[in-house]
Amino acid sequence: MLINFTKMHGLGNDFMVVDNLAGDIVFNAEQIANLANRHFGIGFDQLLTVETSNTKDVDFRYAIYNADGLEVEQCGNGARCFARFVSEKGLSNKNPIVVETRSSIISLHLNTDNTVRVDMGKPSLNPVDIPLLVPQQSAHYQIEGCGLGVVSIGNPHCVMLVEDVNAVDVSSIAPKIQQSKLLPNQANIGFIQILNTHEINLRVYERGSGETLACGSGACAAVVYGVDQGLLKENVIAHLSGGDALIEYTQGGHVFLSGPAQFVFEGKVDI
Repeated sequence: MLINFTKMHGLGNDFMVVDNLAGDIVFNAEQIANLANRHFGIGFDQLLTVETSNTKDVDFRYAIYNADGLEVEQCGNGARCFARFVSEKGLSNKNPIVVETRSSIISLHLNTDNTVRVDMGKPSLNPVDIPLLVPQQSAHYQIEGCGLGVVSIGNPHCVMLVEDVNAVDVSSIAPKIQQSKLLPNQANIGFIQILNTHEINLRVYERGSGETLACGSGACAAVVYGVDQGLLKENVIAHLSGGDALIEYTQGGHVFLSGPAQFVFEGKVDI
């Protein structure tokens, strides 16, 4: 079956985006993993599909698949690309656009400079929402010998405070944490370096994709954690490997993610 796709990225976090409003395209995990391969396929961190929603007052269903082929709950950088895709392709003239993911309903606002501001919803610090198998909620948890905070942005995140993100051996530390028996659904692992109350450096090792150049929900989780700990203010610039994102969060409220969404190329592929 030959399908049309668009390659996009948000701060280097890259996506294959497919219009599946007709519902006639069905991907399996092996197909997605093959397409994600950067040598033998298209190459991407996540596959995003535009689907119809049966939920009242929701414009689209937004499905997200990691490079290993498994569907996940949330992707902030992908949400920005999703908004520009449905707008540029004439699938919607609304602004904001309301979409449902596997775990939540989010609102996407297109700005005049082609950036997108995403209302990622209300985060949770409850370990049940990760899930993290611990007896009670705490500010910090010991997982595989590492002190971490946990945050759900509709998807699970562990956040580790470090002195220098560039000095951390992310590729060895993060998988050990992910595979902990305390995290039955694993989690994205963020390493946060606080530069000042309005600025952080961040690296994120994502479930099913490894370390990416940027992770929007991971940036949100890091800022929520920092605000909760009294280390950050309400507006924070997150410096990621692929560029900068703006996160706005007032404790107890919704968290907002703003940043660019870029088209790269379009093509057809036989699945």
